[in-house]
Amino acid sequence: MSSTAYSAEITPEPLLRRCVCWSGAILGIVACLIILSLPAGLWLRLAACGLWVAMASRELWRLQRAWLSCRRLRFSADGAIEILEADGTWYPASLDGGSVLLRKAGWIRLRNRHGARFGEPLRGDARRCLDWRRLQVIWRHVGASDGSC
Repeated sequence: MSSTAYSAEITPEPLLRRCVCWSGAILGIVACLIILSLPAGLWLRLAACGLWVAMASRELWRLQRAWLSCRRLRFSADGAIEILEADGTWYPASLDGGSVLLRKAGWIRLRNRHGARFGEPLRGDARRCLDWRRLQVIWRHVGASDGSC
């Protein structure tokens, strides 16, 4: 089997995505409470809290929008990444810095064909899932060759 044909297809899990959204929303609320408890004028605290809510909401909206179009991820041995979008077509993507892949979990930062950046929480078990095992191998080899992973 040639190295370019060696690839891993991973399906993102909706449960992990929901966990990310809920933790983001909860942490956004906690941050608002902290902002409101700061020793500053009321209007300044309210303005800072409003700005924080707007920024956090925008980030969560961007994540959900990217996730709506991302059905599957394909990682190739040559370092290429593709996203299967909702229209059933594979489109090229690129890996962003800050991605981490551990034995059973990962946070992959991607940039889609529109230039939007988003993170994708992943998990798997190399003993049960051939694609997860392949992703582990690809991640080690591509990361070792160019240092981008």
